[in-house]
Formats: sequence, C-alpha cells, structure tokens
Amino acid sequence: MLNTNLKHITSEEEFKKVLNENENVMVCCGRMGPMCVPVYGVMEELEGEYKNVAFRDMEFDAPVAHAIRSLPECRNFAGLPFTVYFKNGNVVKATSSIQSMEQVTEILEGEFLQKVAAQK
Repeated sequence: MLNTNLKHITSEEEFKKVLNENENVMVCCGRMGPMCVPVYGVMEELEGEYKNVAFRDMEFDAPVAHAIRSLPECRNFAGLPFTVYFKNGNVVKATSSIQSMEQVTEILEGEFLQKVAAQK
C-alpha cells in the first residue's frame, strides 16, 4: 500500500468504478521512491483546488497496475511514476517520471478546465 493521503485504487473493479463515476480522473501509478513521492505531494496539494478531478494513486507492483502499465500511451515509458489523465473514461494525457506542480497544473487546466469552459 502506498503511504499517501490520496485514495488508493487496489482492484480492477475499483479502477473501473472510478473511471465510470468521475468525468475527470488523474491516476499516479508508482512506488514510494524519489521520482514518485513529489508527484503524490503535488496531487495532495491540488486535490482541494480541483474539485472536478478525482485524484487517485495505484501501487506499481500490484496486480491492478496492469490497467495502467498496459495502456498504449504508456508503452514506451521507462521512468516511474506513470501518471495518466482520463476524461470520460478515455486517456487524454499520460506522462512518466517526476512532474512539477506547474507541469501537473498545466495538464489539469489544459485537459479538464478548458474543455469545460468551451462547453458553456
């Protein structure tokens, strides 16, 4: 189990449920290592600001992680964590390795907020 304050995805059923019940989802699949921990911290900080996004983590070595590791968008990733952004159950962005607050915020606003504003 990851030692974060985020909600954890621990089964494939839970993964599917999160995607089905939330329009915007950010999943960080990693370990408690130096490249992953900063991303979890960024997610924990942003969780209160982006109420329209479900922030989740997933243990990279757990069986459920195949749901992220097997995505075509993650095929060539070499560094942890694998961070995947879903809109309406579909992958809209995927990154690997450490991400800064600015990088994550740019993706959240580009993929989730602008599309909401465009619909109005």
